[in-house]
Amino acid sequence: TFPTPTGLFIFFKQLDQIIIHQQVELLEAILGTETSSKYEIKNHLGQRVYFAVEENDCFDRNFCSPIRSFTIRIADNMGREVITVNRPLRCNSCWFPCFLQELEVQSPPGTTAGYVVQNWDPFLPKFTIQNESKEDVLKIIGPYATCGCFEDVDFEVKALNEMSTIGKISKYWSGFVNNVFTNTANFGIQVPVDLDVRIKAVMIGACFLIDLMFFENSLDGL
Repeated sequence: TFPTPTGLFIFFKQLDQIIIHQQVELLEAILGTETSSKYEIKNHLGQRVYFAVEENDCFDRNFCSPIRSFTIRIADNMGREVITVNRPLRCNSCWFPCFLQELEVQSPPGTTAGYVVQNWDPFLPKFTIQNESKEDVLKIIGPYATCGCFEDVDFEVKALNEMSTIGKISKYWSGFVNNVFTNTANFGIQVPVDLDVRIKAVMIGACFLIDLMFFENSLDGL
């Protein structure tokens, strides 16, 4: 089951593009906790639909980044939590393929919507999107280099056979011109409009994971 028909289900049902904009200071008061990363989630018109805030402890943020464990809570404009993203502390190296990244997305909170699982590859960033039963649904394949100087960095969303591309998660470079944004990290998610709404929620979790794994300590786009 999903949140109320006027909430998450309706929003994702008609959506094929999601913008995620990192904030410098936002929403600490809504969930009543000190956080490290904060985001706004917007539609293609730049209208804010959800807030996202990261929860973890000082040790994780200062000593384990960018592989730190976290819980990201996504709330609507009324402060009601609609999605929970859980990332345990795991390895971030192709030399340890038995303990790579795995992230769970819950929507509504407490009900698993799906998973993002890192796949071993010696050269390319690769992930599998799984449903709530841990059945493979989609693949995400990133570029060999993720520095993206003066251009967007695209992680392609592909069918399981990796032959056809159906969408992408893009890290916009710092020259992305839009009055909606300030000069911080911005991501775009493009998926088919008829994609399962639960998998769309999982794609947001994938975007957060990609941000922390490949861009948090980068100067690109900041």
